[in-house]
Amino acid sequence: MKHARIAFAVTAAALVLAGCSDADSPAPSASASTATSTISSGSGSADSSPTPEPAPTDASDKTSPASAGAKLTVTDIRTGRHENFDRVVYEMGGTGTPGWRVGYVDRAVQDGSGNDVAVAGGAILQVLIDGSAYPFDSGVEPYSGPNPVLAQPGGSVVEVNGSGVFEGVTQSFVGVAEPHTPFAVYALTNPTRLVVDVAR
Repeated sequence: MKHARIAFAVTAAALVLAGCSDADSPAPSASASTATSTISSGSGSADSSPTPEPAPTDASDKTSPASAGAKLTVTDIRTGRHENFDRVVYEMGGTGTPGWRVGYVDRAVQDGSGNDVAVAGGAILQVLIDGSAYPFDSGVEPYSGPNPVLAQPGGSVVEVNGSGVFEGVTQSFVGVAEPHTPFAVYALTNPTRLVVDVAR
């Protein structure tokens, strides 16, 4: 009987660990700026959690500083779907933790060139990732596409366009279906990621 109880405990622990997948990770509250957990999978893929996570409730600009000496390069961009929000993930390689300045803009204008960027959707969320570096400074292979990254139709996120670096900042635009949709921003580790959750 003792051996049976031990075997059951080991099996239960394995199941709990297996359940900690990207799709099951809870998002922090809208006021949180950092967290450590895992996140949703593959580019353009949708996911859902077994228990609903709260939707963001605040559409105001979000900011947080990068760590001193951060040198990060975006290596992947993914989108995912949860019951109450759509998720955009910028995975990064390099050193340090990212900072961010995220908010709605009237036009998508590329830093440096001043060129307009075509972004689908009814509103544009500009994502500026501080602590960024060119690949030759970070030693990391950069994200190479597709661009834009298309989200599943019918959600709050329509697409994600761009991940160019200019003067230590990665600039990207998220096409959102409706103006003034609440969103939350936070960082995750192992690997380093910046996450933007947009309410549905």
